[in-house]
Amino acid sequence: MRGASHSMNDVFMHEDAVTLLGKLVAFDTTSSRSNLDLIEFIEAYLADYGVASERVMSPCGQKANLIARIGPKASGGVMLSGHTDVVPVAGQPWSSDPFILRDGGDGRLYGRGSCDMKGFIACALAMVPEWVKAPLAQPIYLGFSYDEEIGCVGAPDLIRRFYQHHSTTAHVIVGEPTSMQPVVAQKGATNLRTTVIGREAHSSQVYQGTSAIHMAARLITFIEDTMAALVEEGRVDTAFNVPHTSLHVGKIQGGTAINIMARECQFEWEIRHLPTDTFDEVYARVHAYAERLKAELEARGKAVEITTEALNVTVPGLANRDNARVLRLTKDHLPGACCDHAVAYATEAGQFQRQGLETLILGPGSIAQAHQPDEYIEKSELEACIAFMARMGKALEVPFETG
Repeated sequence: MRGASHSMNDVFMHEDAVTLLGKLVAFDTTSSRSNLDLIEFIEAYLADYGVASERVMSPCGQKANLIARIGPKASGGVMLSGHTDVVPVAGQPWSSDPFILRDGGDGRLYGRGSCDMKGFIACALAMVPEWVKAPLAQPIYLGFSYDEEIGCVGAPDLIRRFYQHHSTTAHVIVGEPTSMQPVVAQKGATNLRTTVIGREAHSSQVYQGTSAIHMAARLITFIEDTMAALVEEGRVDTAFNVPHTSLHVGKIQGGTAINIMARECQFEWEIRHLPTDTFDEVYARVHAYAERLKAELEARGKAVEITTEALNVTVPGLANRDNARVLRLTKDHLPGACCDHAVAYATEAGQFQRQGLETLILGPGSIAQAHQPDEYIEKSELEACIAFMARMGKALEVPFETG
């Protein structure tokens, strides 16, 4: 099947995928908003083809994951996983309304989420009419989550429900944009917020107060130095384009006036760790340095408070292991899939793997287009995704291999 030309059915399903993508993009599912209107649309679409679905609600009741099964209740099969939320458009110089899919006439479809990752969801939905008619021996599951963009928040409940009530043997394909090349490893990620409380004083009396900004600056410099130290220790994996655990401070605010020693400074930062590192061991270095800073000040009769809180539960990395069957399934049905890739961005793939399910990442579009103004996906990428899904579906017409 490798390298097979597209059938007429593939062409029609590609057209359906474009139509569906337009409808999905029209839902503003920025992570700060509810995704329930989009979930209701997908539920109704699936119901039109006799496919039942199940919501897994968020604690607040304003968002939902969705799980659906096409085909028999049997061992094996594939879970196609994607997130329904998108990143904000505020402040970005879009050339057109980001929530109206625009055909640029250049082979590209423009709109927020077109690449990351409503394109993959649209392809999966476009295949449903074919899959419900196919003599599947193994099931195809759809799993659509909320709040991936702010730390894969919704996926753990979806994964837990799926594993406990649906399947412990399905293979998982997470459809993040990979240019339709299999990705077998990803970094883990944790977002953090550190707050430093010092003591206000007139800036002419620098020994009277304790500047929270100056203390935060020392911490931030140490955070960057920690990344360099990890590299010097040889903790490197060249499969990644940033071949080491990275630490980055993205936001900072503090102080009230130029002539007042700042009482408070707060910064937000992240640790993206290799699968061979752990968040705990990397964060412990920063925490130990913060404790040393506090002790130094206390020895001089001063005081400072330094507190750090995690903004999300650590998203685990995806390790290149326990993936032989899902790799075979994908590579047998991808033309020219010669390489196993690793990515620095985080997805729910590591969460699926931690649950014990064979998992990789594979989807249409390039991550280089994600989160950008005038985000787009190439039509050819949707075509390639449809062709892959069609061939994958044919492969699932035989029983699950247990060996």
